[in-house]
Amino acid sequence: MEKTDFEPDTRYSITWRDENGRLRPMNIYVYRLYDDFMVTRMTDKEGVLRRLGYGDVVKIVKTIPVRQEDRFFLPEATLAEANWKDRSMMQSYASSPHMGK
Repeated sequence: MEKTDFEPDTRYSITWRDENGRLRPMNIYVYRLYDDFMVTRMTDKEGVLRRLGYGDVVKIVKTIPVRQEDRFFLPEATLAEANWKDRSMMQSYASSPHMGK
């Protein structure tokens, strides 16, 4: 896949290739797109942010745009590209004001 296949603030159900080369399903929320990777939240795990390379995504199964009031918010510094140069995962909490959190 390529950067143009994804949009920020969108939920995706994808098939991705893990570190061992196995195909796995994953549900993600895309926060930010960069040239080589995207910063995503695994929506089926508890608050885990993940750096995900476009080449690791084999197939997009489902795309769900997220309304403005339902979007998750994180500090800009957390999403900055420099913070993701040497890490692949980060534990963080985000909420949506519309959801009462």
